[in-house]
Amino acid sequence: MSTYTKIPSTIVTGFLGSGKTTLLRHILAHAEGRRIAVIVNEFGELGIDGEILRTCRIGCDGDDTEPEGQIYELANGCLCCTVQEEFYPVMQQLIARRQEIDHILIETSGLALPKPLVQAFHWPEIKNACTVDAVITLVDVPATAAGQFAANPQAVDAQRRADPNLDHESPLHELFEDQLSAADLVILSKTDLVDTQARILVENLVRKELPAEVKIIASDQGRVDLDVILGVGAASEDSIHQRHSHHEHGEGEEHDHDHEAFQSLSVALPWVDLERLLAILNDLVQTHKLYRVKGFVALKDKPMRLVVQGVGRRFEQYFDRHWHLGEPRQTRIVLIGEDLDSKLLTQALSAAVLTEAA
Repeated sequence: MSTYTKIPSTIVTGFLGSGKTTLLRHILAHAEGRRIAVIVNEFGELGIDGEILRTCRIGCDGDDTEPEGQIYELANGCLCCTVQEEFYPVMQQLIARRQEIDHILIETSGLALPKPLVQAFHWPEIKNACTVDAVITLVDVPATAAGQFAANPQAVDAQRRADPNLDHESPLHELFEDQLSAADLVILSKTDLVDTQARILVENLVRKELPAEVKIIASDQGRVDLDVILGVGAASEDSIHQRHSHHEHGEGEEHDHDHEAFQSLSVALPWVDLERLLAILNDLVQTHKLYRVKGFVALKDKPMRLVVQGVGRRFEQYFDRHWHLGEPRQTRIVLIGEDLDSKLLTQALSAAVLTEAA
């Protein structure tokens, strides 16, 4: 069992093709008793043979519905999590199993900037249970030596243009610098594919972007000593606001909101009319500073619990399991945002309650 009071979490970032997945496979293959949860976008990306999966999945009660995030038990005692949209719901499930986990690894997408993700560790529920042990940035040495920063710049550009949440105009080198700015440790990958001169060139280039205390290590085929990359103890969430990023609105103002200022409001209701509830939530996110909506919904004629969650004006819903025998069939909606008026929001949501006439 880990000696940490919080679960240490390592964020692995780097461009498409930089070797993130190879590194994660290496870590899992050499876990040596460490119970590691790995969060990836798609399970298939991790390249793990399906035969080492166990059949258990969190939230599985024998029904055919599958939530966005799934957690698979691996035969080596580790976990593999897949996330279609965002990592927050899966983090909640991992936190609920914190006694079974020694470390969490989070693989970002090839273009995700790590700074907002690190800032998310200030969300109260996550902050109380987890800490960012380190942000590890992988640098593709052959690509960087060639001045491309990514092995396939065209693929990276296509990936960027396909994502409406990304800044399509930023030069690739700015995104590269932003990934480095958040790093607590930099791994030079694919060093076996270049000569010494190219490796030194890239190391010098990277060093100029880093504070002196950030170490640079080399790796080929993802091979690296786990004692070097796990247990760094950086607590990156405490200092991330001091790190410069190209993606800021001027004098230190980030794209993301200050997570320290977030409030959380939980509203309990009986059976509700789903269409009415979603319409109310849509109105509320437009008229209040609501950044996250989540909850369980009780529907009169449905034996299953409905999960509703939303970010901004985008909402999703799915049935996750049957209501347990004797379990109160109650709707509970959690609102996360700033300057929340508890009385007003509760009153608004109450209008979704199913009346006897309905």
